[in-house]
Amino acid sequence: MIPAELRRKLGLNDGDELVARDEDGRLVIEPRSAVLTRIRRRLRTLPTEVSLVDDLLAERRREAQRE
Repeated sequence: MIPAELRRKLGLNDGDELVARDEDGRLVIEPRSAVLTRIRRRLRTLPTEVSLVDDLLAERRREAQRE
């Protein structure tokens, strides 16, 4: 259970989903919404003019030709 004072400070409410992960041997717990926001920001920075699938297929074809 997370202490009430800490929940208030972090803006956590009853029913909020939390995600736990190991970060350099430390337990990091954060709201699921914060994780999703961070992932969305990272995805926005991916180039849209390049197809990652096309790049992967081209790389696989080059590897196959070398074999």
